[in-house]
Amino acid sequence: MSRRIQITFDCHDPRALSIFWREVLGYVHPAPPGVDLPEGADPLAAWDEFLARIGVPEEQRNSRSAIEDPEGRGPRLFFQRVPEGKTVKNRVHLDVRVAPGLRGEERMAALEAECDRLVALGAKRLHRHDPRPPLDAGHIVMADPEGNEFCLD
Repeated sequence: MSRRIQITFDCHDPRALSIFWREVLGYVHPAPPGVDLPEGADPLAAWDEFLARIGVPEEQRNSRSAIEDPEGRGPRLFFQRVPEGKTVKNRVHLDVRVAPGLRGEERMAALEAECDRLVALGAKRLHRHDPRPPLDAGHIVMADPEGNEFCLD
């Protein structure tokens, strides 16, 4: 039997990091429990209202956040505030598949375009790895706003 997974990020600012990854992946912030959001409503504002209503102190309201694939295929991403900072390279990272099936210059151009978009959102470009056939089609290593490495593939 297969299992569904959730990927958890330890971070300093769960809300900001969840917004970044929402934009990277095309995910959405889910509504709070028992809340039906009208079309176009801001789920983060709904969460602020929900947390205030149930008595969560304001200083604790940015202690966690989550985003989900609106089509229900990808894993849920969960962001939790921790006091310590990131100190070493990730042992596990995400590969954001922006150019599957593309090869050569067409692939690298697609990766570069996505890299530019993500840098504008707050990511940092770390390394470009040009294609080295037959096994490496090329990729770009990046870091999210809190320094977590990921690849554009």
